[in-house]
Amino acid sequence: MKLNVTNETNRLKAVVLGTAKSNGGKPDLQDAYDPKSAYHIKAGTYPKEEDMVKEMEEVARIFNSYGVEVYRPSIIENYNQIFSRDIGFVIDDIFVKANILPDREKEINAIQAVIDQIDSSKILHLPEECHVEGGDVMPHGEYLLIGTYRGEDYSDFITARTNVKAVEALQKAFPNKKVKSFNLRKSNTEPKENALHLDCCFQPVGDKYAIIHKNGFLEENEYLWLVDLFGADNVFEIDKQEMYDMTSNIFSISPKVVISDVYFKRLNTWLRGKGITVEEVNYREIAKQEGLLRCSTLPLIRE
Repeated sequence: MKLNVTNETNRLKAVVLGTAKSNGGKPDLQDAYDPKSAYHIKAGTYPKEEDMVKEMEEVARIFNSYGVEVYRPSIIENYNQIFSRDIGFVIDDIFVKANILPDREKEINAIQAVIDQIDSSKILHLPEECHVEGGDVMPHGEYLLIGTYRGEDYSDFITARTNVKAVEALQKAFPNKKVKSFNLRKSNTEPKENALHLDCCFQPVGDKYAIIHKNGFLEENEYLWLVDLFGADNVFEIDKQEMYDMTSNIFSISPKVVISDVYFKRLNTWLRGKGITVEEVNYREIAKQEGLLRCSTLPLIRE
């Protein structure tokens, strides 16, 4: 398999879509990885497996209708394998194995059949001290955009998933890229004050547009850098509630086609006004785990 991902929107040819089958049910509160999941555990509204399976199969159906080759993880019994973006990501023709939370290490083994199709020289293993998840990493042409958390209290936040050492290692691994990192707002307890990954508060869409939430960024100059990169007229600003709802976490099949949640009425109207086809799905149950469409997909090949 010859990998190719240079941005977030080029025509998708192959992707790993996670699975909600044998999801393991509601975790104990102390095992929650993010504040939104914790909220739904406490509220008794944590999503049911059958509902999440239904939501993900609708995404698979849309991919199939656009001729996208879809890979799925092998099933690990009673284990959450929804968010395939966390476990690895592609930059140009290199597959980067993510160093994720220790409790989730089995997930990468479940896509070994995919990894076995990749030339071993095109697989990058980062040093153990580099923490990184795919939701924080966005190839964007000559740029590599990376969400991180630079605070000295990094280790206090289970929601801090990509550290500065990983940013430095990726710059070294991809010297031809202009690496730009963004210091994200983190909270272990308040989901509306937590940008779990960069794609929870920002994402390019179409051929020149972007979705962004200002409060997800701790440093205003970094937020403004992104606005300047795309142009203020091309940016769709989302508020705190919309970030909580995961409005920036849609997924592009091409510059002209996106998959979005039917719940995102304001965004979907804006996208259609820009000439972008919006394939709507209901992803409300999966959203309860602080992840959405980009989080559950791992693109392997884009044109």
